Amino acid sequence: MTSLLTGTDGRARCAWVGVDAEYARYHDEEWGFALHGDRALFEKMALEGFQAGLSWITILRKRPRFREVFHGFEPAVVAAYDDDDVERLMADAGIIRNRAKILATIGNARLVTDMEPGELDDLMWSFAPAVGIRPRSFADVPAITAESTEMSKTLRKRGFRFVGATTMYALMQSSGMVDDHVEGCWRAQ
Repeated sequence: MTSLLTGTDGRARCAWVGVDAEYARYHDEEWGFALHGDRALFEKMALEGFQAGLSWITILRKRPRFREVFHGFEPAVVAAYDDDDVERLMADAGIIRNRAKILATIGNARLVTDMEPGELDDLMWSFAPAVGIRPRSFADVPAITAESTEMSKTLRKRGFRFVGATTMYALMQSSGMVDDHVEGCWRAQ
């Protein structure tokens, strides 16, 4: 598989985008951009957790509904969810109806609300590598790294769930902690 694909707009992009317009928008406007803030990173953690075992485009297409039913991923609001909220979410076909992932998101929100403001952001960004290496091709892009493994271990010790090393590496990529746009991609810096 080639690592680059030129879109109809003439821009060379990471080939995982394919021909999907929403994927191209996500690649161009979000993926790899530095994302900060406890709420934003909590949302990213939750969505990456829901993505485990699925394709990211599935989550991306469902993200507006996720944001709606999870009240904008405001940790304090989600932390207050009860059994009725779990059942409401389990009945919503617009999201991924996985009880374990829903319960993990609620539990993770409770952990975030127990943290000081900015603590989640500081904690997660503390695992960003000091120096990045531009991947030449997809073959150079890892699924996990020492940093994502340590992030996962640290979060798990604190009680967070659905934060495995692979999931955390995907979060690191999507939130700009690492920049895995391959050489030749117009977004490669």
